[in-house]
Amino acid sequence: MATSVRYMSDAVSYPEESCKLALVGFGTVGSAVARLLHARRHEHGLQLTHVFNRSVERKKVEWMSPEVEWTENIDDVIASDADVVVELVGGIEPAYDWVSRALESGKSVVTANKQLIAHYGSELMELAQKCGQRLAFGASVAGGVPVLAGLQDGLGGDRLFRLSGILNGTCNYILTRIESAGISFAEALREAQEKGFAEADPTDDIDGYDARAKLVILARVGLQAAIRPQQVECESIRRLAHVDFEYAHELGCTIRQVSRVEKHSDRLYASVEPALVKQDSALAAISGSQNLVVSTGEFGGDTVFSGFGAGGNPTAVAVVSDLLQIARQRSQAASAMNAEEYEVSGDFESMQYVRFVVKDKPGIIATLARVFSEHRINVDAVLQRRGYSKAELPFVITLESCPKSRLQQALNEMSSLEFLVEEPVSMPLLA
Repeated sequence: MATSVRYMSDAVSYPEESCKLALVGFGTVGSAVARLLHARRHEHGLQLTHVFNRSVERKKVEWMSPEVEWTENIDDVIASDADVVVELVGGIEPAYDWVSRALESGKSVVTANKQLIAHYGSELMELAQKCGQRLAFGASVAGGVPVLAGLQDGLGGDRLFRLSGILNGTCNYILTRIESAGISFAEALREAQEKGFAEADPTDDIDGYDARAKLVILARVGLQAAIRPQQVECESIRRLAHVDFEYAHELGCTIRQVSRVEKHSDRLYASVEPALVKQDSALAAISGSQNLVVSTGEFGGDTVFSGFGAGGNPTAVAVVSDLLQIARQRSQAASAMNAEEYEVSGDFESMQYVRFVVKDKPGIIATLARVFSEHRINVDAVLQRRGYSKAELPFVITLESCPKSRLQQALNEMSSLEFLVEEPVSMPLLA
């Protein structure tokens, strides 16, 4: 049986006004937060008093102060004397119930839970204000990159109207492997799962739902726009192939999963989708689990935030940063973030890349050009690489700037053409 040993260096005398913390969840991020608090215990007034987790006996660690109470009962946390509850269990339920109860019991809350904030951030911020408490979620987007604080405080003097970026490391890894190794999507996904970069069920990542939750939070903080995840259109990366990167390279581009939101008077445009980006752009330079957000303001222009957006330590840094801010401002009540309701559309207008796979025959280009023309879409260029079978011939048509909805109407009309071997793949071509 393990015994707890307390070394003289662990004996910390906390001031009476120290900020007491209860940690809910002791997984990868929770344990990293606890280690960071322990490593800096002589430098701040943050005192960890409670740790909640299921099967708590197997989670206990010897380096933790013996004064910390470990529990499997969330009621112990709600009834405790903790000033702040740190929610790191993820998901919407039971996290929503626990966070609500913590606020109502007179405790502030720090969370890294992107889905919770994306779906119920407005309600929880209103509850925090009503209860005179604080709700901080700086770790919910881009992990250790202080993008939310930067947008709200560092760029608070500007009037931001556009946010774009790469918000999901799993997609970035998969796309990079398809590009560099020439493997299929299925092979890249399997490799990502074997290396622990992708979940057994990768749907949230590859179909854009993870990035969408983060984009909703960015829109609220950076653009003061109150939108819901279900209002944002998502496109999967599942249908991309190495041939798409070959054609992208001919256009001086690569492919990334791009999240973007733009504000135009009373309408908001938002989407998460694979897109062609210039190879010399900041978006193209991001690799692995790194995240990047580019904000654009009327007065300050573009500002880039980048860094590692996943993993225990980077996220723990963001969580502890929120805790230190709350500890400094405990005498002030929470303020609800002003956010306006907007009509949301994914109908961005941009140049387009469309990849066709056909059974070759005369007149194919003329037929496609006619359909595009009927929908008021101008062809920019046609690209066709050598070496492919005439029975399954891939080629690309790039289009001049047009609304996404108009392109979709044209593609719907083309779906009955007998020479198509598979459904075309389309992506915006971003400048």
